[in-house]
Amino acid sequence: MHENKEKKSEALEEAFCSVICHTAETERWKRENSAEKLKNVLSNVPQESLDVALKTYIQCIPVCEALLNNDQIHYSKQHMWVTTFKLIRKIIGGVDYKGCRDLLRVILDKCQMIPAIGNVSIMPQIECVINLITYILDRNACLLPAYLAVNEITKVCPEDKVWPHWKMGKILSNFVNSFRLTAQMVTVSGRADLLPIVGHSLATCLVWRLNSSNLKFPLNGPLPYDRDLHEPQTGLLRYVLEQPYSREMVGNMLGLNKQVKQRCEVLEEQLVNLVVMAMEKSEKDDASSDEGLSQLLWQHLSSQVIYFVLFQFASFPHMVMSLYEKLKGRNLNKGRDHLMWVLLQFISGSIQKNPLKDFLPVMKLYDLLYSDTSAIPMPDVNKSQSTHAVASTCIWIHLNKKAQTDKVKLCRPIPFALHEHMEYLKQSLNNKNLSLNDYKIALLCNAYSTNNEFFNLPMGKLVESIYGDSKHTTLLPGNIVASAPTQPLPMSLLDSLTVHAKMSLIHSIVHRVIKQAKAKQTVALAPALVETYSRLLVYMEIESLGIKGFISQLLPTVFTSHAWGILHTLLEMFSYRLHHTQAHYRVQLLGHLHTLASVQQTNQNHVESTALRLITGLGSAEVQPQLSRLFSEPNRPGFLSGESEELNRALVLTLARAMHVTGVETFSSSWFRDILMQIMQSTPHSWPENTLKCMANEGDIIAHFSMQGTPPLFLCIVWKNLLEENRIPPTAYKVLDRLGPRTLSSHLRTFADYMVYELSLTGVSGQNVNKYIDTLNDMVWRCNILTIDRLVLCLALRNLDENEARLCYLIIHMLLLKPSEFKSRVQDFVKENSPEHWLQNNWHEKHMTFHRKYSEKFYYEGIQDLNSPIQHQYLPVYFGNVCLRFIPYFLNLVNNRKSVNSIFLHLTIFLLSIIVLDILIHHHPITYVYNTLHYYQKHLIQLALQDIRQNNWFLSEDYQQFIQSDSLDWVPDLNYYVKLVGRLVDTILGKTPSPFPNCDWRFNEFPSPAAHALYATCVELMSLPVRGEIDSYWFSLNLKIVEVIQTPLSHDLGSAQPFQLYNFQTCQTLFLRECLRPIIKTEEQFLYLCHLVGPFLQRLNSEKTRCLLELVIEIYEILVNVDKCCEHLHYMEPITDFLYHIKYMFVGDGVKNEVEKIIRNLRQALQLRLRFISHINIEEAMTPMTPLSVPLSS
Repeated sequence: MHENKEKKSEALEEAFCSVICHTAETERWKRENSAEKLKNVLSNVPQESLDVALKTYIQCIPVCEALLNNDQIHYSKQHMWVTTFKLIRKIIGGVDYKGCRDLLRVILDKCQMIPAIGNVSIMPQIECVINLITYILDRNACLLPAYLAVNEITKVCPEDKVWPHWKMGKILSNFVNSFRLTAQMVTVSGRADLLPIVGHSLATCLVWRLNSSNLKFPLNGPLPYDRDLHEPQTGLLRYVLEQPYSREMVGNMLGLNKQVKQRCEVLEEQLVNLVVMAMEKSEKDDASSDEGLSQLLWQHLSSQVIYFVLFQFASFPHMVMSLYEKLKGRNLNKGRDHLMWVLLQFISGSIQKNPLKDFLPVMKLYDLLYSDTSAIPMPDVNKSQSTHAVASTCIWIHLNKKAQTDKVKLCRPIPFALHEHMEYLKQSLNNKNLSLNDYKIALLCNAYSTNNEFFNLPMGKLVESIYGDSKHTTLLPGNIVASAPTQPLPMSLLDSLTVHAKMSLIHSIVHRVIKQAKAKQTVALAPALVETYSRLLVYMEIESLGIKGFISQLLPTVFTSHAWGILHTLLEMFSYRLHHTQAHYRVQLLGHLHTLASVQQTNQNHVESTALRLITGLGSAEVQPQLSRLFSEPNRPGFLSGESEELNRALVLTLARAMHVTGVETFSSSWFRDILMQIMQSTPHSWPENTLKCMANEGDIIAHFSMQGTPPLFLCIVWKNLLEENRIPPTAYKVLDRLGPRTLSSHLRTFADYMVYELSLTGVSGQNVNKYIDTLNDMVWRCNILTIDRLVLCLALRNLDENEARLCYLIIHMLLLKPSEFKSRVQDFVKENSPEHWLQNNWHEKHMTFHRKYSEKFYYEGIQDLNSPIQHQYLPVYFGNVCLRFIPYFLNLVNNRKSVNSIFLHLTIFLLSIIVLDILIHHHPITYVYNTLHYYQKHLIQLALQDIRQNNWFLSEDYQQFIQSDSLDWVPDLNYYVKLVGRLVDTILGKTPSPFPNCDWRFNEFPSPAAHALYATCVELMSLPVRGEIDSYWFSLNLKIVEVIQTPLSHDLGSAQPFQLYNFQTCQTLFLRECLRPIIKTEEQFLYLCHLVGPFLQRLNSEKTRCLLELVIEIYEILVNVDKCCEHLHYMEPITDFLYHIKYMFVGDGVKNEVEKIIRNLRQALQLRLRFISHINIEEAMTPMTPLSVPLSS
């Protein structure tokens, strides 16, 4: 009765809680009353049951929180401190894992107040805290995921701060260090030492991403990664900056966006460091050094500085001041002129649009570098280096001109050391007879490009030398009259001009071309002008007026003016003169060309030729980023041809090549499916979808397709109709019946070619292929239009080239193995029958049972009009069925292997895996298999010896000796491979002298020395006359992984531990499921798998999320195999930490439902540790599993 009253009073209090006023006296009474009630309840509980009673009657988390939040808790109050932590130790087992995490954070915060080195009197306080923390961190107690615990420890006690008392710090550090094995598994081995190859490595890949504020790797999770991964990767950024054509990769590494103006100080610092390092190199150069290479180096540095300062990623005044600080006291006089040349490039082009104060810090460099007491002699103007030597004087002239324009006065005169340079330039202005035989014109252009009064003379001389006049002409092929000048401006002269001068020159040329296009002059452009213009287009620092203006302004203007001769000239320039044009410009030009193709007056052959070059020239790594981006834009350029089937076919082949090389087919495939669909709409490679609809009536349809001489296309139309509408009109049955078997064979041959053709358009992956095969399967089994044996025979015997044969065999493979119809028939027949038919006495019974279950139809019963069926007489069948009839067709399929080479064995293996027992019915099965594999083995060896390249300029010395010999029998030793790879490494690291000849990379096939070395090395390796893998990259890599896992090394490690063995510095889901899962049985093998997968988790999460989810499920499945095969697991903690890392950093609850079922099949200790992933309660996890009644397979 008393209890009911209490409940009612509590209910009333809750109902009126918003209006009841609680005084301090009532609150005190409630606390005392509640405490008294609790004492009364617990006083009757036996001592041995007290812990259970506390957990039953008291919620642990609010008690623990109240205790820790008490202001009286301080380590100096020993009794209060010790009893508090002892009580928490007793009841914390009843707190859920999130509560334990929060309590651990508070406890660690409390411990921060304890001195790192205290006297012995506070040891009891420390011991009680250590006792509690040890219990929380105990992996066997499993109060919370260890991963969450280490996260709290690293937040409260980071490496750069003082840790708690040394005794407690030891426990925490040991716990953190236990995660080093997990950190190793998820780290790319030697990551801090890896370098990308600019021009080959994906510029948009996240692998090389760095923090833009400190240049550190973005590391996932609270793991204790190796110290070198926490260091700023200045060397990596500096290396990439040194490479030509690297600015896109730099922007991606640092996450820079040209649309957002943001200063990146670390980038700015490395640009300064590169300039200083180049100056140091100049000090070491002697007279024998290659002057051209030095010129190219400073040309590249000036291009990088201009780009990053122009987009405000670096601040010019800050860079100048940083240079001043780094050069103080260095005495780098040999490099000072080169430095001023770099600064001149930016100053001359930007000083007119920016305030003078932004450039005045350069004055400090004059004080530092040009404090000579005597005048510096004027350099020899016959050498290009003279333009660098006079750069400092040119800067002064620009600064002085800006001061005059702003009506201010420079506070100082030009340094005395530069007086002779200044006087020479002033005197040269009076010389009206300037010559192109020296660099005097370049000096004047560089000095006065911001002063039109003096600039027009030297620039006029340049343009005059390439323009020509109407009085002097020359002839082009076809007796075309052109302006006379034929000698272009040399690259050495163009390199000696500042960016501002080159911009003026290219602007003048473009204006001249547009003027001539609009005037429709009959005299063609001068060869000198065209060649000079093409040379100017290679300079990335004048991109806006260069290639961008060429694509966006000049080409459309010339087209609009109908200046077809000039248009042809521009396309020739692009085809035969330009190198390393950025991909988005090439795709944009492709759109222009498709527009041009619609105009009759244009030279269709040349337009198509240029378009074909653009399509086939797309790099494999460029295709997916460019085309998928453009295809998703609402106002995308038309990069697909609306008229040329050949160009669209070339694009399809380029897509296929890119997908094969880069593995992009495993990404989202919607982008290329959309492209292929639009190609089919633009240039249909088959007959229109409305062919039947255009016919007048049914009689016309039947008559049209059954008359002699009509193209044998009807099966193609039937397939297309079934594909798109999932039905076939009854009229089709009448056409098929009228055609008859003989005529239908001709239609079947055409249809086989058509299927191969369709598959070549769509590629070998994606939903379209599956839909195509499903439709073909319906024609066989649902509609009874074709028989499987006849179809396979026709497909196998078509006269196709190797690539088409591969596609043909792929159709056969998918048709036989993907749908269930054929497989189920074979399996049922083999299960019920034996090849020893002479021993059977119930053949007919089984024969009829099979036919009743799988009745066979030969007269299109699946599609005929049931209202007016046509009757056909079936012949009696005593023994045959589809399985037995297929045997000779299968033999023929294999015997036709000569046309398919390497894919034959893979198809055979797949087919044998399904119908191997069926083959036993054949009377010579062993002879057949022996002959087949023997032939294939021989043919594989022949493949390995063919197509040996004999190009000497990029091959190693050993290989050149080999190809000069008469024998093809050469097995290189290990030293050969060491030297070959060493040549590549030396090139990447910039070793001098370079293993490859130095060249101007602006005009080379590859954009950088490292890219050239990589491709040269790969070609040589692929040409070796040794047996190698001829399958795809993934297949070869997968075989190597399987080989390593199966090697005895992973079973018998000797004194080495697995984590020592797999620390290499000292995926595919299907591959894991089908290849690795069956063979991974040991803990060491599983750890090897973790080391393979772990480093790529971040990239998988960013690029292939769905694949990551599937991969994680497979890892759990493999763990179940290992768990069942191993009596003891020695690395349980690193393995579970690895799985928690995947959960908290990548997949979250994305695979929760799938892995929960899998975890329940693990041993008790693993279930306990993984219970926060599977949400198995601790009592269930502690319950031993019921032994399996079926013995485990080995």
